[in-house]
Amino acid sequence: MPPTKNKRFRRRTLRQILGGVRRRVRRAAGRARRIWRRSLQLQVVTSTLVISVIVVVVLGAFLSTQINKSVIDSRAQSSRSAAFADRLQISDALTPPTEDQAKADDGGKVSTNPLDDVMDTVTGSGDDGSKKRYDVLILNEAGPGKSRASGTVVPANVPHSVSAGVGRNLKNLEYGKTVVSIERILFNGQSQPRLTYVVGGIVHQQVTGENYEVYHFFPLDEEEELLSNVRLAIVVVGLGLVLLLAAIAYLVARQVVTPVRLARQAAERLASGKLDERLKVRGEDDLARLANSFNEMAANLALKIHQLEELSQVQRQFVSDVSHELRTPLTTVRMAADLLYDAREDFDPMAARSAELMQAQLERFESMLADLLEISRYDAGAATLDLDSVDVRQVVLRAIEDSEALAERHGTRFDLRLPAEPCMAEIDNRRVERILRNLLFNAIEHGEGREIVVTVGADRDAVAVAVRDHGIGLKPGEDTMVFDRFWRADPSRARTIGGTGLGLAISREDATLHGGWLQAWGQPGEGSQFRLTLPRMAGAVLKGSPLSLVPPEIEMRRTWRGAMTPVLLPATGDIHEDD
Repeated sequence: MPPTKNKRFRRRTLRQILGGVRRRVRRAAGRARRIWRRSLQLQVVTSTLVISVIVVVVLGAFLSTQINKSVIDSRAQSSRSAAFADRLQISDALTPPTEDQAKADDGGKVSTNPLDDVMDTVTGSGDDGSKKRYDVLILNEAGPGKSRASGTVVPANVPHSVSAGVGRNLKNLEYGKTVVSIERILFNGQSQPRLTYVVGGIVHQQVTGENYEVYHFFPLDEEEELLSNVRLAIVVVGLGLVLLLAAIAYLVARQVVTPVRLARQAAERLASGKLDERLKVRGEDDLARLANSFNEMAANLALKIHQLEELSQVQRQFVSDVSHELRTPLTTVRMAADLLYDAREDFDPMAARSAELMQAQLERFESMLADLLEISRYDAGAATLDLDSVDVRQVVLRAIEDSEALAERHGTRFDLRLPAEPCMAEIDNRRVERILRNLLFNAIEHGEGREIVVTVGADRDAVAVAVRDHGIGLKPGEDTMVFDRFWRADPSRARTIGGTGLGLAISREDATLHGGWLQAWGQPGEGSQFRLTLPRMAGAVLKGSPLSLVPPEIEMRRTWRGAMTPVLLPATGDIHEDD
């Protein structure tokens, strides 16, 4: 493989790997976010845990700082006291004794190196017999042979930080002053530097006028170990305290959330139709009163629903019985009316007109009775489908043919927009044709004589028919109310085509029986559009519609208005609109 292609292949592979990692991270984050949003107990425990960690960290840092300061201050005070006492001894040793004192102290011999004697005293044992835990360094820069050191401190190997840092500060101080410093110093024969408290001072010899730099090295090993143990104890205790608080929060949240969760589950079962669902009442606290209130609400709700079901059943039974009982007298009246209508030419004009009006009202009454019977079948759950594979375009054409006579009387014409390919679907031909007739009749009645656009669309899963009029339109909220039984946008307006007020309600039931949608859109002054969407295969679940519910021209107008954003010109301050 050429190098260029090999690099491209590696880059593509790397992008695929990174893309897979990002997808997994997003899925994991999405799952965690869903769990967080759905669990009140997890939110309470997590919040308590975070607050506890913050409090413990702040308190731990404060305690650690205070303990560290206390230990170091105590050690520093004792170290300065010991260093001051040693400097007094060194100062006394550097003061030459008189000849009589020297003879009395040393059998007549004068000591030539008093520093050797004082070093033994300074670095010897303490008052309690224990060996002192510090080293001493005496430096005389004018005469290196006059320097002395104890323990692991060697004058030639004194760290630069001590001789240059503390020593520089000593030179700038007056006699009797002290300089202290905490440093990590590598002593002779050791591999790791030790944290050391250094105390420096100057001792002046009055006879020769020489200055001696005196350094005391107090190792802080024990203090450092003590502070390390204290920090470890604070961390362990803090961690245990956080876990304990988290456990307490979990128990408290569980005690509160469990009854709430049971109430939520009971409410879900109650909403699903299990009206006998009740909560167990324990105690007399707020949760117990909540359970009592829930049970009372459920009982009242079940009673109201039962009453409404009985009333609805009585109403459905009444409509069904009246509809059936009216058919026999209506048939008799119909026969008599037909005879009178056929003989109307032999009557005087007023009687003939009465026969014509009776004939028209009987036809409307029969139509209403048929609609009531259809509604009663839907209410009883007895409506069934006679499915057949049909080209929806042909159904639309037949519905338009049935509506042409009414459209001509209202001066309305149809603009039919059909696809070139067949739109096959498994539907009940009679019911779908009735839906389309009802939509067309409604558009003619409310279209105010303007053009009605009928559009048919289809995709792989569904077919749709949209009926668009340019009449009075619908007010906000009326797009759902228009399918209610006997509903009218303007109750004072009479029906011009003699409708029963049940056409759209029956149409929605027919669409629902097919597993489809019947939806409405409208704006005052812009007209309205009804869209019928049906699945191609019977029993399939709709996921979308091939046609938009909002008319294309309205959608384009909204997009165009959204693109027109005001722009402020800084030169003139005038407001213009973008094209």
